Amino acid sequence: MKTYTQLSQEERYFISSQHARNISFRQIARDLGRATSTVTREYKRNLRPTGWYAAFVAQSYTNGRRRRSRSGLRISRRYRKIIIQLLRQEWSPEQISDYLRHKERYFVSFQTIYRWIKKDRRRGGSLFKNLRIVPKRRRKRYRSKDFRGVLAGKRLISERPAYINDRSFVGHWEGDTVMGKDKHQCIMTLVERKTGMNRMAKLSNRTARNTNIALLKIISKEPNMFKSITFDNGTEFHSYKEIEKTFPVTCYFANPHHPWERGSVENFNGLLRQYFPKGTSLSYVGNKRLGLISNRLNSRPRKRLNFKSPMEVCYG
Repeated sequence: MKTYTQLSQEERYFISSQHARNISFRQIARDLGRATSTVTREYKRNLRPTGWYAAFVAQSYTNGRRRRSRSGLRISRRYRKIIIQLLRQEWSPEQISDYLRHKERYFVSFQTIYRWIKKDRRRGGSLFKNLRIVPKRRRKRYRSKDFRGVLAGKRLISERPAYINDRSFVGHWEGDTVMGKDKHQCIMTLVERKTGMNRMAKLSNRTARNTNIALLKIISKEPNMFKSITFDNGTEFHSYKEIEKTFPVTCYFANPHHPWERGSVENFNGLLRQYFPKGTSLSYVGNKRLGLISNRLNSRPRKRLNFKSPMEVCYG
């Protein structure tokens, strides 16, 4: 059985031109390989107010109907009953959407279910009372500034001297964090820009306090090795002034959503993912294991260092 497809724009132009030549709908349908009813229905549905059929007008009518059909909340009566039943059992719209997809082979997104519940509420319905949370309506903020994680007065990467940018001297680092599966435990990574030398520490959670404790401990072991650190915009680095007060270290911050400005640490994080792929739990990872991995990477020859290791270049 041949699957029905909607008429294309080219077919509408063919219908228009042939009809203008007084060719019958039966013959036009035969030439297109379509049913005669398809052609006659197309003609009657898309006639202009003047009584003429024009292909470009018919196509615009079709496009408009398609746009309007997408904006509706189309949930069939049968599945509305199932959704109501599951809502009363305190299922979430996301759980209901997944159930319908796998058990009923009916595809409806949980966002559509939420919109349907809100529409019911505006009409005086009570379906929303079965929800644990009613999501707030979020408007799109085009060309608006993102204030998340903003810290006033921090020193931006644009203020960093040229000799740091061109990796002329040892002692200038980049800092970041690598998240674990639970989104709390993470690994703080530090990479020296000239040599690629790394230092790591396990954090039980990504707070500014925990991050500073780890940073102070690392820097205190070799204070002469740290002259500057460039961080990303995570809030875990927002207590950087304590670092600057304790040691003669200058802290800089990259621009938001510009990971290439911290290319050294981003590249190192990629190497680290070989040991801890995304989705790995860091619950059982300790500083001892991180130390072994750190030494292995610090001892590995690098092409950009003429196949010397970061350790050789840094301490050689």
